[in-house]
Amino acid sequence: MLGLLLPLLGFAFLDSLNVLNLGVTSAVVYDSRLSRRSALPGGLSFVAGVFVATATFGMLTVLGIDFVTDRTELTVTPTIRYWGQLILGVVLVAVASVSGSARPAAPPWALNLTRRNPWLFAIVGLVIGVGQAVTSVPYLTSLTMVSARNLPPTLWPMIVLAYCALALVPSLTVLALSTQRTLRARRIQRAIVRVTTRYGPITVRILFCAIGIALVVDALLHYRMLS
Repeated sequence: MLGLLLPLLGFAFLDSLNVLNLGVTSAVVYDSRLSRRSALPGGLSFVAGVFVATATFGMLTVLGIDFVTDRTELTVTPTIRYWGQLILGVVLVAVASVSGSARPAAPPWALNLTRRNPWLFAIVGLVIGVGQAVTSVPYLTSLTMVSARNLPPTLWPMIVLAYCALALVPSLTVLALSTQRTLRARRIQRAIVRVTTRYGPITVRILFCAIGIALVVDALLHYRMLS
């Protein structure tokens, strides 16, 4: 079990470095300060929307993989395993090679929406959460690992929910700090946003590249299994 939880924890950490989630949450906080109102309704609505979207997608994905596996009686042979490992490694290296800079900014229409009714910001979270879930390589890899372990029906949903919650820790931390009016809390909040924005994307790319190269090398070392 430890061999499963440790990689999942690492993947959840990578997903927590999502600049868009943190950027939208920060924008809600800053906009709420200018309007002199609480950021919790809009911020929590957004975080809840992302959580519901990613968790629902994760549950359906694991159930779908289990259904297909049971119907087709698919057996994961060493050949399938190493081919999958090779493809995943190539994908990770390709994703890591894509350079780009992301700035923490919320769409203008989203801010206008939360100004009128902060609780409607959950819709924004749902839309963003679905887009992230279907394109997040760490999350998709984690779901595949969970499905492959044949865990008890009462355990694997808790793992998926915990993963989704851990990925939102930075956004929740920013929201929690926004309730504090002290100068120290604001400094910590700005530091979290600054560090995540500056070093988050490059950290993810470096880790993707390292993991991808390791997977490709390991698959090539077992080249006889690929034939």
